[in-house]
Amino acid sequence: MSEKVEAVLREVPRLRRYAVALLSDRSRADDLVQDTLERALSRLNLWQSGTDMRRWLFTIMHNLHVNAVRRSIRRGTETNIDDVEDRLVQAPSQTDSVMVRDLTVAMRELPSEQVEVLVLVALEGLAYREVAQILDIPLGTVM
Repeated sequence: MSEKVEAVLREVPRLRRYAVALLSDRSRADDLVQDTLERALSRLNLWQSGTDMRRWLFTIMHNLHVNAVRRSIRRGTETNIDDVEDRLVQAPSQTDSVMVRDLTVAMRELPSEQVEVLVLVALEGLAYREVAQILDIPLGTVM
């Protein structure tokens, strides 16, 4: 296995975390990760050695996600059972579970652009400058 392929595979857990945080749906997140990996591996010759592989992969994932959101806007709204599941079951009594649920609900209220920034900074620990480059937005907007 080539060194480049190994570098891509090392980033899969981070890609999955980012995708789950973006989509709040493990199945769709897995699809996004798969699409990202497919795109990256088919264009691996475009990755410049010496640059940050994670940043390159997150940029690919971000672009795929934005394209999917744009397609879904054109198609109209569809409701996934996972999106309303928390309203169909009794709320958990454990404090940690309630806090996680509340955080998930609160994050769903945010625009996807803000969720992307939050996840990349808070969960992935990326610097504001890196996030700005990945999302192709001004540094001040990230801050």
